[in-house]
Amino acid sequence: MNALPPLAALRAFEAVCRLGSVVKAADALSVTHSAISHQLAALEDYLGIALFERQGRRLVPTEDGRYYAMRIRLALGEVGEATRALQARPRPNELRLATLPSFGMHWLMPRLPEFQQQHPQYRVEVRAGIGFDDLANGQVDLALRMGSGQWEDLQAAFLLPDWLVVVGRPDLPDFPAQPQQLPQARLLGTMEKWSSWAAQANLTDWRPEPRLACNDNNLVQQAVLQGQGVALLRLSLVFDDLLAGRLAAVGGLAVPHPLSYWLVWAPRLEGSAKLQEFRHWVSAAAQRSAAQMQAWVSAQSR
Repeated sequence: MNALPPLAALRAFEAVCRLGSVVKAADALSVTHSAISHQLAALEDYLGIALFERQGRRLVPTEDGRYYAMRIRLALGEVGEATRALQARPRPNELRLATLPSFGMHWLMPRLPEFQQQHPQYRVEVRAGIGFDDLANGQVDLALRMGSGQWEDLQAAFLLPDWLVVVGRPDLPDFPAQPQQLPQARLLGTMEKWSSWAAQANLTDWRPEPRLACNDNNLVQQAVLQGQGVALLRLSLVFDDLLAGRLAAVGGLAVPHPLSYWLVWAPRLEGSAKLQEFRHWVSAAAQRSAAQMQAWVSAQSR
């Protein structure tokens, strides 16, 4: 015996149990009342079990019917979720990228047109975020993440290192040109830790007390550009502002960041054209960027 009743009958049965009437179920499923009644009768004939009993003009689920409705509702929910997930997966001509918001804004987006020019066959979608769920469930193809390069059930390729710098507006009269002036400066707090930078600056006894703190580096960087204070930020985010003279690094000091940037993907993407083409491009772009930042860091230390 085939243990899978017709889907239309199961949908009709679940709707009647959930909504409490044939009329409401018919409206919800956009079918006639008689069609719903026919599906219920067909399902009971198929199962050989009474799923409803009449109480006046009402159909009330039996104990078997209530149990069956609960299980069918869960099963239909799973089918619906599987269908939505399948439809949401990237198509062969789509490339979905997940990136840290700050890195995406200041590093990826200015360079992405080069990739699109080289690979016009892809429709590119960029998603900002910090998690890995979309990567694990197949909703995105690749992710740009910061870390140690070790993520369970994921593959990763090194992209570029980073440095920590304290930056501010050099045109303001209270800009702290040297680290020793920082205790009197207005500090803006980020998620970065001061310990390694402060140690290199010989400020080991100093305890930074930010006047304003934020968990988004983009917001802090904008506040710095507006002249609201100085902040400890990643060099990759402020590099263009430093080169343009909009910002300056306190003491010209840049300290290696403990984490690096990585390209991350799920094993199922291994060997795909998407992975090979984007990895080739982003690795070359990262090498150029790393060389430029390293040259700047070396020049500051002379």
